[in-house]
Amino acid sequence: MKGDRVEIVVDAGDTTRTYEVVASRAGRRVETAVRRGVVEVSEVTRTGAVVRTARFMANRVLALVEQPVPLQDTSEGAGRGVRPLGDVPES
Repeated sequence: MKGDRVEIVVDAGDTTRTYEVVASRAGRRVETAVRRGVVEVSEVTRTGAVVRTARFMANRVLALVEQPVPLQDTSEGAGRGVRPLGDVPES
């Protein structure tokens, strides 16, 4: 979803570097995978086509922070019976 963001903090020897991968358009999402000692962060379209990928050596990655888009105000959808996932209906 547009606005999804992943921050990657990498050890660069004497300092650290921070990289950011953001879902730049509507309908895109950011996926992370760890395979064979490599951390891979990709921006993916609705159909699953990879738009861009960032790869880092897993032993150099200090932090991987996934920041999903915050939930929007549901007051508009309240009249239509729409509620966020995990919300327990009042009895």
